[in-house]
This record gives sequence, C-alpha cells and structure tokens, in this order.
Amino acid sequence: MSEDQKMPSILEMVKNFSRDLATYIAKGSPNVTEEDYKERVETCEVCPSFKKSASRCTTCGCLVEHKAKWKTTNCPEDKWKNQDV
Repeated sequence: MSEDQKMPSILEMVKNFSRDLATYIAKGSPNVTEEDYKERVETCEVCPSFKKSASRCTTCGCLVEHKAKWKTTNCPEDKWKNQDV
C-alpha cells in the first residue's frame, strides 16, 4: 500500500474509536488470546489498508496494536476471524 494513502478524518476516527471503546467497556473489557492477537496484527500488516508508518488502518483509522487486542472489535474489511463475546 502507498504510504500516502489518506486516513479517515479526525472526526471519523474519534467516532469509530468511541464506538469501539464503549462496546469494549460495556462487555467487560475482554481481550483476545495472545495467539489471536498476533494473527490479527499479522493480517493487518499485509493488508493494503494498513499504513505502516502510523500503525493504523486507513479504512477505520484505528491504531492496530490496540484494536487488535479487543475481543469486541472487528476488522472493517472482515479479515479477522469472529470472536464470541
């Protein structure tokens, strides 16, 4: 992916993060296993929507290292396996 790929607007990233954080907290802050976390991050790192210099997804704007830990979140492009919460 090109490093100059545009990120979502700050407002859109805040909206996405707030929604994901609220769900994560409401469900008791469950995290994925270390194995699932590594798999999620590896999936992101080879995705064309991953901006390596920012460690962010250019589709949703998330910081991959954090979003990948939360069991209640999903890849906006459905590339992660589903987690039961």
